[in-house]
Amino acid sequence: MTERLSCGLCVIGAGSGGLSVAAAAAQMGVKTVLIERGAMGGDCLNTGCVPSKALIAAAKAAHAVRTAGRFGVVFPSGGGHEPAVDFAAVHAHVRGAIAAIAPHDSQERFEGLGVRVIRASARFTGPGTVEAGGVEVRARRFVLATGSRAAVPPIPGLDSVPFLTNETLFERTAAPEHLIVLGGGPIGVEMAQAFRRLGCRVTLVEKQTLLPRDDPELVEVVRRRLDAEGVTLVEGVGVAAVQRAGNGVAAVLDDGRRVEGSDLLVAAGRRPNVEDLDLDAAGIEAHRGGIATDKRLRTTNPRVYAVGDVTGGPAFTHVAGYHAGLVVRNALFRLPAREDYAALPWVTYSDPELAQVGSTEAEARAAYGNIEVLRQPFAANDRARAEGGTEGLVKLLAHRGRVVGASIVGAQAGEQIALWCLAVATRAKLSTLAGLVLPYPTLSEAGKRAAGNAFTPTLFGARTRTLVRILSWLG
Repeated sequence: MTERLSCGLCVIGAGSGGLSVAAAAAQMGVKTVLIERGAMGGDCLNTGCVPSKALIAAAKAAHAVRTAGRFGVVFPSGGGHEPAVDFAAVHAHVRGAIAAIAPHDSQERFEGLGVRVIRASARFTGPGTVEAGGVEVRARRFVLATGSRAAVPPIPGLDSVPFLTNETLFERTAAPEHLIVLGGGPIGVEMAQAFRRLGCRVTLVEKQTLLPRDDPELVEVVRRRLDAEGVTLVEGVGVAAVQRAGNGVAAVLDDGRRVEGSDLLVAAGRRPNVEDLDLDAAGIEAHRGGIATDKRLRTTNPRVYAVGDVTGGPAFTHVAGYHAGLVVRNALFRLPAREDYAALPWVTYSDPELAQVGSTEAEARAAYGNIEVLRQPFAANDRARAEGGTEGLVKLLAHRGRVVGASIVGAQAGEQIALWCLAVATRAKLSTLAGLVLPYPTLSEAGKRAAGNAFTPTLFGARTRTLVRILSWLG
């Protein structure tokens, strides 16, 4: 041990949640130490949200070229619309997106805020001490923000073949000829469609059903689009084994079928990073799902909090940011702030996008019994018609006239869901939302129309017609 430090707050992990806590604490005058053994910015910046959305943007551009003819945009000399994809340039675009954001998450920025940054692995040596890179850190409070990594399922043969995860996928500078994707969750769906649009053959294998956490009615819209674009979907069957197949790989399915491809992407969920922390030395309980916390994000050691993926809760960057705010209130201001996921949104960035907040229909029926289901298709929306994006719908769930859940599948669903996050969080009345004045023409009008559908039978019913007739007699 070469150095000993004492501080008010020690944050372990420089991903989204850890960085948010460290920045807030330092700017509030708390002496803060930040420990990170890998890349600053964590999974989101380096191997998750940022590179995946950059790749999806490139794929969307290729798809726009491929389908430009439907708008009357044609190429001269009968050249067709199939784009020539320079995958090395796509890779450069992805790396450029990361590089543009990286300074905000950099060691230099945080040191400029007054944070002591230690680039090393951390392990607890006691309830209130951590060792990292030869430095012993004593802190009044600790925050564990070590995130998660791709889960590798125990499939026979998987350890004997090369495979990709989100941690290695974005390092490729050459496109796979035929990508086999194991897992039909958001990552699997997004990457399957993106690589297909970039000219690769893609087969997606999902043991259960596509996007199982989302509303099946809306998932079907995404499924149809993937199928139409040429993604081969294999649902309801697991993988019994993985084998080498020449220079590629083969997935042997439970029903005996064999899928051969050039590359394999494992997108089968996430696993929290809790190894090597010596949690027992600090009296911190952990299980396979992550670190155990209470509603205030305190671990079984009251001096230690945990945020983000490592808690085993919803694995979203915005949840890590939400957790960071709760920890700041609890650890620094001693306010009893508690986590509440009633209005938690999530988005799958397929095309069309699929967004959800609050309860799904099945969850709402289980929780409330009698609910109102309101739908509005984008086919009836003028902006969607003008832009040729009429797939999908807005689906609202209400109980006693108040919104308890919303699902959107369609263009820019991730942007449109913001209004419904507020509606679910505040239990807004359908009448309030139906009465909004929104700009025309916008996709958001579909949501307003969905809310208004709750009042259509009454507004245009026999009693209303009778009332209007009586009023007209009175002059």
